[in-house]
Amino acid sequence: MSTSTGAADAAIERLMALHPKGYDLSLERVTHLLAQLGDPQSHMPPVIHIAGTNGKGSAAAFSRALLEASGRLCHVHTSPHLVDWRERFRLAAEGGGRLAEDAVLAEAIERVAEANRGETITVFEILTAAMFVLFSGHPADAAIVEVGLGGRFDATNVVAKPAVSLIMPISLDHEAWLGDRVELIAAEKAGIVKPGCPVVIGAQEHEAARDVLIDTAERLDCPLFVYGQDFLAFEERGRLVYQDGDGLFDLPLPRLPGRHQYANAAAAIAAVKAAGFPVGQQDAERAMARVDWPGRMQKLTEGALVALAPKGAEIWIDGGHNPGAGAVVAEALANEEDRRPMPLVMIAGMIDTKDQAGYFRNFTGMVRHIFTVPVNDSDSGVPNDELAARAAEAGLSAEPVASVENALMLLRDGWDSAGSPPRILISGSLYLVGEVLRKNGTPPQ
Repeated sequence: MSTSTGAADAAIERLMALHPKGYDLSLERVTHLLAQLGDPQSHMPPVIHIAGTNGKGSAAAFSRALLEASGRLCHVHTSPHLVDWRERFRLAAEGGGRLAEDAVLAEAIERVAEANRGETITVFEILTAAMFVLFSGHPADAAIVEVGLGGRFDATNVVAKPAVSLIMPISLDHEAWLGDRVELIAAEKAGIVKPGCPVVIGAQEHEAARDVLIDTAERLDCPLFVYGQDFLAFEERGRLVYQDGDGLFDLPLPRLPGRHQYANAAAAIAAVKAAGFPVGQQDAERAMARVDWPGRMQKLTEGALVALAPKGAEIWIDGGHNPGAGAVVAEALANEEDRRPMPLVMIAGMIDTKDQAGYFRNFTGMVRHIFTVPVNDSDSGVPNDELAARAAEAGLSAEPVASVENALMLLRDGWDSAGSPPRILISGSLYLVGEVLRKNGTPPQ
């Protein structure tokens, strides 16, 4: 993904030239490296550790909003970033966490690289170690840590006693790494569960995955809170009702669009409470109004790319890239269609490790036309003509074009001004969404 230019970026680029790309699904290297650094993972504030196929980032955003609404300071680690590496490291601050300053991040990365002494390691492992260095060295009431890939062997999975392990919806993704059945993937995600530590299980589409997670938590004697059993959320008269064993909250609908965010919000409330942080009605109300998560069903209202679209068009971006993510995006757009009918057009780019046709099938009968574009910020991008063929396999009208700008201008020049302006979804890859935010001049803050 595209990054800004600074000392941290320069340090990361040097490391990327030296070390292998991708993931190492073991904990030996990162554990050894952290030992050289004084085991900073053992000196963290209480950790909310989040795994899952979809919804991890939203759960982190809701958890952060809940903690900050109650006046608590929290660090947040998420991945990948969209525009700038610093997005992965949000440090606690009065009035709300801030992305790590370039010099601060660069210093942490250099310290980790020096401790590694040139040994074989992935950049993700180095960045994870830098996260532990940063978060242990700055005061906070909590740290929200999102898993990078899987759970059991993810580099973040070195925290011995998390305040809570939160596992969000599980579906097929990263099959080459994690297995080709949801039960196998669930077993990998369940690797973040630690003996006796609280576990919150978010809404699960697949009962087989849910059963694996419950069995793991029960086997390890963990306090367990399961969506639909111990807590739940639903819409009633335009409000969000959250309910658990302590009672209920009557809340405004979350600022993040889409019905799937109701369950994500509920999982975060349950997790923050399970971690030992009381949540009051007013705290939850403020959190629903303030929560922010760029690149996921985000509406763009201004910027350089927005200016290229047909007058009156709505532009939405979403980085979801697997069939499960496509399903929740399609549902969110159906809700928008109920609210304000507009013809739907998609601009899509995807990488070659994803089920492209499976993603597109969610939009059958909804999308008028798809423009497929290259994913410029990834070496694994599917050529736009091949991606158009995958969309056609899903029964959709599609054509390859050179870029997002090209698609927007084709729409602007060819759209019938007498008709309703289009609703445009730019989606299929976080790499593509990052490129759009950068070119539009609206990067995450």
